Amino acid sequence: MTYTVDKEYCMSSFLAVRYVVDENRIFKEGVTHKPLDMISEDEKYACGNAEEIDFAIRERMDKKDLSKAALLLSGGIDSGILASYMPKGAFAYTVHNESTKNDLEVERARKICERTGLNHVIVEVSWDDYDSIMDVLSVHDGCPVFGNEPQLYYLTKRIKDDGHDTVILGDNADMAFGGMDGLLAKDWEFDEFIKRYTFVPPEKVIKNAVDMHHIYEPYRMGDGIDVIRFLNDIFTSTSGVAYYNAFRFLGMQWLDPYADLKMRNPLDMNRVRNGDSKYLLRQLFRMKYPGLPVPEKIPMARPMDLWMKDWEGPVRDEFLPGCIKGLTGEQKFNIYSLERFLNAIEGNGYEC
Repeated sequence: MTYTVDKEYCMSSFLAVRYVVDENRIFKEGVTHKPLDMISEDEKYACGNAEEIDFAIRERMDKKDLSKAALLLSGGIDSGILASYMPKGAFAYTVHNESTKNDLEVERARKICERTGLNHVIVEVSWDDYDSIMDVLSVHDGCPVFGNEPQLYYLTKRIKDDGHDTVILGDNADMAFGGMDGLLAKDWEFDEFIKRYTFVPPEKVIKNAVDMHHIYEPYRMGDGIDVIRFLNDIFTSTSGVAYYNAFRFLGMQWLDPYADLKMRNPLDMNRVRNGDSKYLLRQLFRMKYPGLPVPEKIPMARPMDLWMKDWEGPVRDEFLPGCIKGLTGEQKFNIYSLERFLNAIEGNGYEC
């Protein structure tokens, strides 16, 4: 592959969508980022109901040697379903940090482990843990870290240290079965969706920002946008990098059964927009756990507002003064991660 050094493009892309969309453009000579290997839509197994999803997941799990596998268990629908296929006595790992939302995740995960006979391991992750691994992890991937990556690294490291060699996860369920209800909430106008989806507008943060509208253009539909296709391509890559960088770095195998699946019939947007997102998976969860309330989605919790509240903003010359004013903790972390990465690849002691 031929690479072009284009730091301004890479910075802008990471700020806007939290990864570098153009795999051929890199921050610095020799600092390449690793693309995701994704199965095409045509190759995916089409599921029309909960029973077919159950069959497809079981088939994929049965093909995998699970004797030394461990499950990433958030306590949500997706990983909760996967817990039901794990061998009795297997191990499930849940992250815990200072976020109050995280306490609910841990409690849900505990109940699922009780139902399935899994051993539950809680892994504590702090800001100090983030601070200690960010540079190494980002340089390994050739890209700043996404907000989930450090805690996924520590989850995976604990799994490896405990003697497991394979990680089971359910990251792709949202994309396969209509879980992104906030982004599916309406028929967006094209420019309206760009404003909604862009994580941090590059032009408000860096001096030589590159317009990122070209990322969205392939998905334009008249005045609107094909949100589902956009999410399948762009969001899946963003989310996947957070997991796969940690797995690759630690030399772990992984399996996400949902990555091979898709819906046979078009997503019923009325159901999604009336509170029934991932309705096929909800049905499967009820089949697996009768009497247990179906958990509502909580994004992987981390207390970024707390962790970033005292950060005064970037000091490198590429950034605009005062650019973090009015931003959330998650947005501040995105900028912080970018500056940390630039320092890591341009500082003394780093060899490309």
